[in-house]
Amino acid sequence: MDVIEWLTDPANWSGPGSIPYQSLMHLVYSLVALFVAAVIAVPLGIYVGHTGKGESLIMGSVNAMRALPTLGLLILLVLVISPAFASSMAFIIPSLIVLVLLAVPPILSGVASGIRAIDRSVIDAARGMGFSTGEVVLKVEIPCALPLTLSGIRGATLQIISTATVAAYVSLDGLGRFILDGRAGNNYAEMAGGAIVLAALAILLEIAFALLGRILVSPGLTRRTRQKQKLSPTLDTETALLTLGRT
Repeated sequence: MDVIEWLTDPANWSGPGSIPYQSLMHLVYSLVALFVAAVIAVPLGIYVGHTGKGESLIMGSVNAMRALPTLGLLILLVLVISPAFASSMAFIIPSLIVLVLLAVPPILSGVASGIRAIDRSVIDAARGMGFSTGEVVLKVEIPCALPLTLSGIRGATLQIISTATVAAYVSLDGLGRFILDGRAGNNYAEMAGGAIVLAALAILLEIAFALLGRILVSPGLTRRTRQKQKLSPTLDTETALLTLGRT
C-alpha cells in the first residue's frame, strides 16, 4: 500500500526530481549511450560479418567488456576524468562511457551474426547480377541482417536502461535517484516505486522495438512469410533477391 501511495502522490509527479523528470533524464542518458554504441558497433559488425577478418580479436575483445564491473569502472573513470572538467560533465561522460561499453557487445554480435547467417547463394546471386561489394553490403547483407541487428539493439537497450541507475551513485539524475535516495532514507516505498517505474520503462521500450521490427524488417524475412512460402512454389534465389530489393 505504501508503494501505491508513493506512486499516486501528486507531489511525485510534478517539478524537479519528479517521476516524469527522472524518467526523462534516465531515457536521455540511455538513448545517447545507445546511439554512440551503435555508431561504434554497427560498422564493426558489418566489417566482421562481411569479411570474416578479425573475428576472434574484435569479438573476443568486445565480449570481454561484459566482464567489467560496472560500478567499479564508473568510479574509476570519475576519478580519472573529473579533474579535467568543472561541470557535471565530469560525471556524465564517465557514466556514458560505462553504458556504451555495456551496449557495444550485443549490437556488434547481432550485426555480425545476422550477416554470417545469410545463405551464401543469396550473396552469389547478387554478385551474379552485377552487384558491387558496396551494393552487396547495402542492398543485401544489411537488410537481411536487420532482424538480428534489431534484436542486438533491443538487448543493448534493455541492458542500458537497467544499468543506467548507477548514474545516481555519482550524483546524476535518473530513476536510480529513487532507489539510492530511498535506501539512504530507509524509504522502501520510494525504492520499490522507482524500481516499478524502471520496469515499466523497460517494458515500453521492448514494445516499441517490437513495433519497430514489424515496420523495418522486410516481410520476406518474417517467419509468417516463410511459412506461407512453404505452401506455394519455391522462388528461385534471384527472384527472392529482387523481391527483397523492392521492399
